[in-house]
Amino acid sequence: MSADHGGRSTDSSTDSGLNNRRSTVNRLSAENVTLAYDQRVIAEQLSVEIPDNSFTVIVGPNACGKSTLLRALSRMLKPSQGRVLLDGKAIQSMAPKKVARTLGLLPQSSIAPDGITVADLVGRGRYPHQGILRQWSTDDERVVQESMRQTGVAELADRYVDELSGGQRQRVWIAMALAQQTPLLLLDEPTTYLDIQHQIDVLDLCAELHEEQGRTLVAVLHDLNHAARYATHLIALKSGAVIAEGAPKDIVTAELVEEVFGLRCQVIDDPETGTPLVVPAARRARARVEVKEAS
Repeated sequence: MSADHGGRSTDSSTDSGLNNRRSTVNRLSAENVTLAYDQRVIAEQLSVEIPDNSFTVIVGPNACGKSTLLRALSRMLKPSQGRVLLDGKAIQSMAPKKVARTLGLLPQSSIAPDGITVADLVGRGRYPHQGILRQWSTDDERVVQESMRQTGVAELADRYVDELSGGQRQRVWIAMALAQQTPLLLLDEPTTYLDIQHQIDVLDLCAELHEEQGRTLVAVLHDLNHAARYATHLIALKSGAVIAEGAPKDIVTAELVEEVFGLRCQVIDDPETGTPLVVPAARRARARVEVKEAS
C-alpha cells in the first residue's frame, strides 16, 4: 500500500475499506468534477471531501483552481462533468434558497448596491430565512447586530458601504455571511485588503466559529503560514489536482512546499502554536543552489 503527501491510501483493492469510508458521508463533497470557463479547463476529474466540523483551508499557487473549486462547491459554477453533493444530493438540483440556508459564501470580490448602509447590507444575509409567512423579526435584528459586533463593524452600521475602506468593506461582507447563519461557510480569500492585525482578527473569528459554534468552514488563503496555523484540514492544489491533504502538521514539509509552490524553504515549528512554519530560503542561498544545479 502506498500513500501520497497527505497520507491518503492509493490502494483501491480493498472493497471493505472503501465501504467503511463511504459509510460516513460528509455533508459537502465533489465527485470527479471537471471545472471549466467556456472552453478553458481548470480541473479534470477532481474529487474532494470536506470533513464535517472542520476548518478546511485550500492552498496552492495562483491560477491552480482554488477559487474555481470553491465556486463549484457553493453552486456558483456548474461542473461540466461530475457533481457536487450537499447532504447527499446534487447541489445543482436543489432550490437556491434551500442551499442558502445550509451554505454561505463570501466571494473573492463583492459589489454592494449603491447607497446601501452597512446594517442593510448585513441584513441581506437574513434573506434565505424570509418567506411569505416569515417576515423580518426581532431574532433577525439580533443576528444582524451580533454579526456586526463579531466583525467589528457595529459602529459603522449607519455608514454607506461605498464610503468605507477596503478592509472595512471586507469585514462588512463577512458580517453578512455570518448573518446567514449557515452550518457551512465558504470564504474566498477573506483576509484580502486587511492589514496584519485585521487578518488575524478575521482568522481568529473563523476559528471561533469552528471551535465554539461547530460550523464547517472552507477558506481559500494565499498565506501558507496562516493556513497551517488555523486549518484543521489542509488541501494543497496544483494545476487543478489535489497534491496532498490532511492535518497541516502531517503534510506541510519543505518537499511539499517546493513541489506545490516551487519555493525552497525550511519548515520549523511555530514558536507560538507548534504548527508548521514555512521559512523561505534566503535569496543568496537560493541563487547558490540554482548555480550548483545548472553546473
